[in-house]
Amino acid sequence: MAAARLGALALFLHAPSALAGLSYAQALDLARQAAPALRAGGATVAGAAAARPAAGTLPDPRLSAGLENLPIAGPDRWSSTRDTGTMQRLTLMQEVPNRAKRDARLRVAEARVERERATLALAALAVRREAALAWIGVYHAERRLALLADARRENQVLRETLPARIAAGTAQPAELTMARQEALAIDDRGDDLARDVKRARADLRRWVGARADEPLVGGPALPEVAADEVRGALHRHAELVPFGAMREMATAEMAEADAEKRGDWAWELVYSRRPRYDDMVSFQLSFDLPWQRDRRQQPAVEAKRQEAQRIDAEREDVLRRHAAELEAMLAEGAALEAQLARLQGPGLALAAERVALATASYQAGRADLGAVLAARTQGVDARLRVIDLEWQRDALRVRLTTLIAE
Repeated sequence: MAAARLGALALFLHAPSALAGLSYAQALDLARQAAPALRAGGATVAGAAAARPAAGTLPDPRLSAGLENLPIAGPDRWSSTRDTGTMQRLTLMQEVPNRAKRDARLRVAEARVERERATLALAALAVRREAALAWIGVYHAERRLALLADARRENQVLRETLPARIAAGTAQPAELTMARQEALAIDDRGDDLARDVKRARADLRRWVGARADEPLVGGPALPEVAADEVRGALHRHAELVPFGAMREMATAEMAEADAEKRGDWAWELVYSRRPRYDDMVSFQLSFDLPWQRDRRQQPAVEAKRQEAQRIDAEREDVLRRHAAELEAMLAEGAALEAQLARLQGPGLALAAERVALATASYQAGRADLGAVLAARTQGVDARLRVIDLEWQRDALRVRLTTLIAE
């Protein structure tokens, strides 16, 4: 019993949140928290940051042990103690890349971290955009379905009143058939719209999980987009940000290749032991001699220089492409706003006026039911068109507000 009471209490406490529904802002927060792509990107950033300290460190030293001058013939063969020329050696060696090369490697590692961070920011914008589009898709799909419910109720009233009017001689039997045909057409359209709602819910579930089945709360909080501000911030487009880190990586790699011209060096400490003689210690330095710079090091430097130029050219290409896409989206937005203004103003008013006139003519016996049904269908189409234009406008605003990296 106690467990049952606790379960009931837990259900009661959680019920308000379950009934609260899913708002636009909540959907974006859930998508950001649950997106696997962002977890993967965060792990990539953490891995690049973890590898950064190792980039500028020296290579591990090497320890070697061995024998020198071991006789393999004569009375002292295979003996490491009888022949005075046999030595036991223990060697410690450390390679030391030149300072410029180590600094360049550290710059490469730091630039890689920045590149991964920029890539993660780009992925976060993409998740936000797709989750917003999914929520908006459900919102407008359900608005379409609800609008069709009004048409279904009007048709139901018509079908219920027509038999009495036919019996009274004020309506023709064919009109009931026409009303039933309209009901079938409404049901067909309703099936299509219900399918669209399920598809939109499935898309939303990809981003927010099980909460996608909750009722939506409120509308999308989408600010209007200022064209001049977006144009002025285009250089901070999310897809352009990684190019800065990529350019820095290429520059650092070019500096690393150039540092090969200076050569590296190494030191070696040797401890030697011979039978019946004192132990000895040796120390030596070795240096690389890059005497074929034009054939070995310079080609590598030139390759990295070309890589940097490739990155610059790709960035310019991406910038031009997004500039063209931005102008196309702004033009589309202006057209949508103009169409919405016409349809929401005189468009819907004229559609309602046509329905009223057709209904009055039908009631006065000057028109048949077909004119009324056609006018009502056009009115429904006009209101559905408004919702479709609002969906297109909202989707466009989402895309425009997720272009610039934060």
